[in-house]
Amino acid sequence: MKLHADAALLPQGWARDVAIEIGADGRISSTTAGAARDATVERIEGFVLPGMPNLHSHAFQRAMAGLAEARTHPEDSFWTWRELMYRFASRITPRQMHDVAAWLYVEMLKAGFTSVAEFHYVHHDAGGKRFGDAAEMSHRIVAAAQGAGIALTHLPVLYQYGGFNAKSPRPGQERFILSPGDHLRLVESLHGQYAATPGVRIGAAFHSLRAVDPGAIAAGAHALRVLDASLPLHIHIAEQEREVEECVAWSGERPVRWLLEHVRPDARWCLVHATHLDASELAGLAASGAVAGLCPSTAANLGDGVFPAEPYLADPKPGAFGIGSDSHVEVSVASELRLLEYGQRLVRGRRAVLASHAHASPGERLYADAAAGGARALGIEAGRIASGCRADLVVLDPQHRALWNKEPVRALDAWIFAGDNGCVRDVMVGGTWRIRDRRHDAEDDLARRYRAAQAALVA
Repeated sequence: MKLHADAALLPQGWARDVAIEIGADGRISSTTAGAARDATVERIEGFVLPGMPNLHSHAFQRAMAGLAEARTHPEDSFWTWRELMYRFASRITPRQMHDVAAWLYVEMLKAGFTSVAEFHYVHHDAGGKRFGDAAEMSHRIVAAAQGAGIALTHLPVLYQYGGFNAKSPRPGQERFILSPGDHLRLVESLHGQYAATPGVRIGAAFHSLRAVDPGAIAAGAHALRVLDASLPLHIHIAEQEREVEECVAWSGERPVRWLLEHVRPDARWCLVHATHLDASELAGLAASGAVAGLCPSTAANLGDGVFPAEPYLADPKPGAFGIGSDSHVEVSVASELRLLEYGQRLVRGRRAVLASHAHASPGERLYADAAAGGARALGIEAGRIASGCRADLVVLDPQHRALWNKEPVRALDAWIFAGDNGCVRDVMVGGTWRIRDRRHDAEDDLARRYRAAQAALVA
């Protein structure tokens, strides 16, 4: 396939008249800026971006978006919201999991996400009863991603306890619980089954320091590296101040400091949330090469706090980060990046906080860095329009009112700070157009199935 983009964001910056060649494997084989137009080649009118990875998703939670906003406690918080989420997770069937995830993944594509890391811990049937196939729910997630056409990094989660000091699981957590041995066998099985499946990558996750035996994290990471040295590993960490306090009471150390000292995460790790860090943890995380998995819309919705992005991303050696929509109260690339910058503005009291020496535009800087960091977190060659990367492309429509009269260098700021999902016109994943003129081929059927699944879950 050959494409001719009027304007494209290349690793070195915006370029005009970019010829993009895509091989049969769905990867970009070459890019040429300033190319002559060829009438036989498909022309892309608009602003072409590398697709954005969504590095943190709990797909089933999309069906409860908007249903947990009423106050249920005088001190409503993440911890009270979690109880409602547990009740919701206790009801979902494999069929409903598929239908909710498939529609969510269409929504992601239409928002400009071209790949997703599914942090998956609903392993068992209702009440914790084992399925005949331990990977039943995982297969449903993979099928949903394939039906929607989004690239998937599937992360089966090790979840053992209800809290620090090996507390027994709480009611509602029964479906999540695995032993370390069962977790390793699940990952091994999925890794073997999907090794040759295009667009599917198997990784693994540890739920959190509070829900996993500390020895199982280091031992599990080692065993998983023996299976696949490049396997991406994710963990929830330091999302809530109470979690930090409980970690200090348990270990004498803050959670990110404990992980840095006892597990030594590297560039193959993603530390999801990592909201509450002191200066030494922030510096240690940046130096480790691990990706900070930031989910601004969920953090705002749950009152988690504001990630200290300004010092973390400061020149000359900024830390790596990516974005995720997590609980999916909103599914929007633009909103996640907008909230990331706006949170810093509210805290710091000035504008364009996350611009850099290389990027006067905060929108361009955040987009490019989140795409690169997200691809690293998912363990994929993507996030850039460059030779060897998967052909994951997003086309912004210059006819959208937010993009009228905008030069390429202003396009990302216009979309992120003044636009919405309507700016996204076309989306390609692995060399195949999945969204054309804001439509997915299967969206009517998938929307109908989602609506029926949600109706049953909220009844």
